[in-house]
Amino acid sequence: MEDIFGKLYDMTAFSNIFANPSFLVMYAIAFVLLYLGIKKHYEPLLLVPIAFGVLIANFPGGEMGVTQADENGMVMVNGVLKNVWEMPLHEIAHEMGLMNFIYYMLIKSGFLPPIIFMGVGALTDFGPMLRNLRLSIFGAAAQLGIFAVLLIAILMGFTPKEAASLGIIGGADGPTAIFTTIKLAPHLLGPIAIAAYSYMALVPVIIPLCVRLLCTKKELMINMKEQEKLYPSKTEFKNMRVLKILFPIVVTTVVALFVPTAVPLIGMLMFGNLLKEIGSDTSRLFDAAANSIMNTATIFLGLSVGATMTTEAFLNWTTIGIVVGGFLAFALSISGGILFVKVMNCFSKKKINPLIGATGLSAVPMASRVCNEIATKYDPKNHVLNYCMSSNISGVIGSAVAAGVLISFLA
Repeated sequence: MEDIFGKLYDMTAFSNIFANPSFLVMYAIAFVLLYLGIKKHYEPLLLVPIAFGVLIANFPGGEMGVTQADENGMVMVNGVLKNVWEMPLHEIAHEMGLMNFIYYMLIKSGFLPPIIFMGVGALTDFGPMLRNLRLSIFGAAAQLGIFAVLLIAILMGFTPKEAASLGIIGGADGPTAIFTTIKLAPHLLGPIAIAAYSYMALVPVIIPLCVRLLCTKKELMINMKEQEKLYPSKTEFKNMRVLKILFPIVVTTVVALFVPTAVPLIGMLMFGNLLKEIGSDTSRLFDAAANSIMNTATIFLGLSVGATMTTEAFLNWTTIGIVVGGFLAFALSISGGILFVKVMNCFSKKKINPLIGATGLSAVPMASRVCNEIATKYDPKNHVLNYCMSSNISGVIGSAVAAGVLISFLA
């Protein structure tokens, strides 16, 4: 009987968990992320799949954790060192498990990030940005965190490619971070993806923190609607529709000519947006891009990215450095946008609310919603959502172009 109970005990996960208590740390992290996604409603579409991926990846014997390959694509499979890119897909699924199959086929191959960008484009309205083009410059200013952390990471001992992958977290764009890391430092994809998506979900916490540190009550009460007309006339509305159709075509062409490496992201983003703006003629394609394809891609991305967060991959100093550096990149990007607004206000008669600069991130539309809530907290009549969206949307383009520039110089 003692042998039977011993075998039953060994069959469970308890023996491994008690032998390696670090699993308990990962369960705690998963439960915290689930709490933030379910209870606090911090980007549940992203955080819930990621958190559940973390949970299922850390049950010993479940074989749901992603095994990271090194810089050369080598990975240990059943005690044998193999090149994952030379393994047939059925072998990856059979010998490495379901999540490894999804991860290497959809994520690390670079397939899902552009697909998700297509869905983002289909869900994005460039109208606020086109009506307030002068505010789109803050989407460029908010990329400060990317390049500042790149330099800091190099000084800390990261290679230029690793530093660029770390810095891109400051763009607040998960697909862009994944795409850049795949090209430059694929061995860091797991922790960088986790950091990027976790901080995106924590935008409602990080933006108010930076705003409190850098902005005065007087600045936050600047009412831009009182200074200029927000909504276009009928004639302007007709011209706007033409402009919104031409915009994705022109942007794709310009970016392709100057930064070809950004085309996979920008091209798919603009294609999705074009489907939206054409209207009824492409409504079926738009519906697929914005709903079924986007939702399916988000599920697979979230679960597989979460599954990279195993004890071996996460509980080490490199990952901790990435988490700290990612937060710094995020905070510097928000601060860079705010400070640029402050500089412009020194020379402009029409003052700009610093919250516009704080939304130069790619976290659309969450960053804009958060900043609008801050503005209405100080003045219930001061709705800055449309102005924030101008900067917010341009941040999506800015981070993708920044990624293309980094890949061009370092790949």
